[in-house]
Amino acid sequence: MPHPTEPAKSTGTNAVYFDNAATTPLDPEVLDTMLPFMREFFGNPSSIHGHGRQVRAAVENARKTVAHLLNAAPAEISFTSGGTEADNYAAFGSIRTLGLRHAITSRLEHHAVLHPLQALEKTGEIKLSYVRHDEQGRLDLAHLEELLATHTRSFVSLMHGNNEIGNLNDIEAIGSICQEHSAIFHTDTVQTMGHYRHDVQKLKNHFLVGSAHKFHGPKGVGFLYSRPQVQVTPLLHGGGQERNVRAGTENVYGIVGLAKALEIACRDMESHHAHIQELKNRFISRLTAEIEGVQFNGLSAQADQSLYTVLNVSLPPSEMNEMLLFNLDINRVSVSGGSACTSGAQAGSHVLQALGCDPSRGAIRFSMSKYNTADEVDFAVEQLAKMYRKVPA
Repeated sequence: MPHPTEPAKSTGTNAVYFDNAATTPLDPEVLDTMLPFMREFFGNPSSIHGHGRQVRAAVENARKTVAHLLNAAPAEISFTSGGTEADNYAAFGSIRTLGLRHAITSRLEHHAVLHPLQALEKTGEIKLSYVRHDEQGRLDLAHLEELLATHTRSFVSLMHGNNEIGNLNDIEAIGSICQEHSAIFHTDTVQTMGHYRHDVQKLKNHFLVGSAHKFHGPKGVGFLYSRPQVQVTPLLHGGGQERNVRAGTENVYGIVGLAKALEIACRDMESHHAHIQELKNRFISRLTAEIEGVQFNGLSAQADQSLYTVLNVSLPPSEMNEMLLFNLDINRVSVSGGSACTSGAQAGSHVLQALGCDPSRGAIRFSMSKYNTADEVDFAVEQLAKMYRKVPA
């Protein structure tokens, strides 16, 4: 595929970047769309004068764009500071508004979901149950049905794509189960928004979320989709913005950038998917050939069952594992990771711990974007392989 226009490189480094599940570089098209709202169109969108109305129109046009791409109504989209805030709105808002007393999640969820639900459990507002999963992170949907059968009107939060191991969950099947039991279904779609198509007229979820910086938009802005029959209680008070859902002056240029980034992502989705999947396949092939005993955590090496953007690598036991990310950084490879234990060098991964992964093995998450190349894959594999390659006798 034609390589997209390159984003600006970080000053003073030639490192290759494979941490796109954490954040993606800003698309130049997105920046061009944002700049006028930084330089010229500075009015407060809540003001009634011409400057304010001009900016309000841009916010509402962005809302319409996001809604159109999800096959939703504009009134169902609320802009937030990112995916974490959107997840919190869904959890706290629906549980407290509807008076729900039971919630279901999994131990593999992002902390933006786990921590709010655990906080609600700690205050006694809900009982929290966890769906079982196997050693590769596959959810036991029969267990979900059992939990729902014994707890009426539950809040269910199960993610679409796992940010660490890449596992894709069948949110259509989960939504159908939740509908059968009159449950409120929230799914964290931060890692799949802009990478997979979401049609809320076909899905049975009540909430899904997006965070612009996961699909080449700006940081600090996201959105919550919510069905009109579920009105969330505000977390922030002080103004009537976002139809009284979220107080505070809107992040105008962030919102404009989010809409443009999602528009580009959906426009080019098929070609980017094909390009990135080729890079992932190359990673798997090269790593398997270069490092004896390499394995892959979760379902991340299964193309039809995992995010095409994420590969979680399990490395053989070695003294190198304690300083793995540090040494890769020194060798100009930017990645993230986390072992199944907690050490002084890095925090343990709650996801790998939940899977029961061997704590003596190192773990690296390579996450790719449209801007990565095959040469960068080869460079990253070579730097990692040098750390594990046996020295000839």
